[in-house]
Amino acid sequence: MNWPVIIPMLVFLVIIFFIGIWSSRKTAASGDGFIQDYFLGGRELGGFVLAMTMVATYGSASSFLGGPGTAYTMGFGWILLAMSQVVTGYFVLMILGKKFAILARRYNAITLVDFLKMRYQSTAVVLLSAFAIIVFLFSAMAAQWIGGARLVESLTGISYNTALFIFAISVLVYVTIGGFRAVAVTDAVQGGVMVVGTFVLLVAVIIAGGGIPNIIGDLVSENPNLITPYGNEGNLSKAYVSSFWILVGVGVVGLPQIAVRSMSYKSSVSMHRALIIGTIVTGIIMLNMHLIGVFARPILPGIEVGDTVIPLISMEVLPAWLAGIVLAAPMAAIMSTVDSLLILVSSTVVKDVYLNYIKPDASMKTVKRASFGVTAVLGIIVYMLALNPPDLLIFLNLFAFGGLEAAFIWPIVMGLYWKYSNKYGAIASMIIGISSYIALHFYNQANGNLFGLHTVALPVLLSFLAFVIGSLAFERKAYSFKQARREQLKHEYATEE
Repeated sequence: MNWPVIIPMLVFLVIIFFIGIWSSRKTAASGDGFIQDYFLGGRELGGFVLAMTMVATYGSASSFLGGPGTAYTMGFGWILLAMSQVVTGYFVLMILGKKFAILARRYNAITLVDFLKMRYQSTAVVLLSAFAIIVFLFSAMAAQWIGGARLVESLTGISYNTALFIFAISVLVYVTIGGFRAVAVTDAVQGGVMVVGTFVLLVAVIIAGGGIPNIIGDLVSENPNLITPYGNEGNLSKAYVSSFWILVGVGVVGLPQIAVRSMSYKSSVSMHRALIIGTIVTGIIMLNMHLIGVFARPILPGIEVGDTVIPLISMEVLPAWLAGIVLAAPMAAIMSTVDSLLILVSSTVVKDVYLNYIKPDASMKTVKRASFGVTAVLGIIVYMLALNPPDLLIFLNLFAFGGLEAAFIWPIVMGLYWKYSNKYGAIASMIIGISSYIALHFYNQANGNLFGLHTVALPVLLSFLAFVIGSLAFERKAYSFKQARREQLKHEYATEE
């Protein structure tokens, strides 16, 4: 056991546990307040917390372990791809913006699926949404748990399975207790750790490599392709790089775990502040971490499992105690993402399926038990899935991102801004998006990328065409949000009577 490295990590985990316990005391005891607090933090997020929870949720194991590991393998070309993520928070908050938050409050929507249910008035849309969230977010969560286990394994020298178990228990305790508020507040703490940690490690790696010119010279001597935009084997084509921006740039609007944060801020001032802070912090983290991955190659050549680059280079170039503090950054990223995903999938199962279709009249005591229980059970299932990990977890994470974007981007965006959007278009878009993405993923795995594009590009285009054609072909009727709200209130009143 490398105790000088491990002890700072343990201190960090203890602080996170206390935040989870504090958050559980802040959560409303019963009624709608419990649901809003547990799954949405009471819609009280300020600008700094909103920015950091978006950054920490998006900046996951793939950003702190898988991304730098891939950059270690592929060189500067992967940094070019990674930097397209800088605009993520900006696009999400600008495109969804005030309208999404206002409508979510008007409809009392707790989850993204709540919003889609109200917008399209369709059971099929709700069930397709729940299916997409559960299937693809299991892949995303598995990637995070694998990343956490890899980190603990590298730090302690214990087996992967034991490391996975320790990480699983740590996350489940404070997420199950604290809910969304614990997620948001810990994300703010973890975001700060990420920014400081990446700066310290980048400086240490540059010093250990003898300065940037010396590192670049070593990379050129090994393989000149490492400093080009096209990857170590020239396999990053212009078409792939351009289409990749859909996945990690504009397409992020369709990620439920990011979109739901656009429901949770308390004022427009908070949103505008989050736009600025989130964009700056994302840029710092993405650039620093991926530079570290490339710069580590001359210092530690021959690393076989890319996901272990960051912990290994940290322990190589830093004093043990400082490495422990710095490695709290990727641990923070992983924990903040996996807790957010757990809450999202739990809310889908409890709020969108159980309360809507299985037991609408469930007592609040039952809902609380179900919320805690489902969160814990989901964590256990993901633990089982993570027992057999791939070598580079980033591609598991990106698979989940692409599937969610193909399913949700147009039902969300068109539902907000196109008055002719309807349930037929949404259903067609989700079915075509999900099915074409999965089919194309397996085709590309076997035959290489079709037209040189990233897998997500064609499904997003096809789902857009399906949305427009489906909406216009079956019911060309202008939609009124106000009329829909009046109809909902009439329905609720009739149900109560």
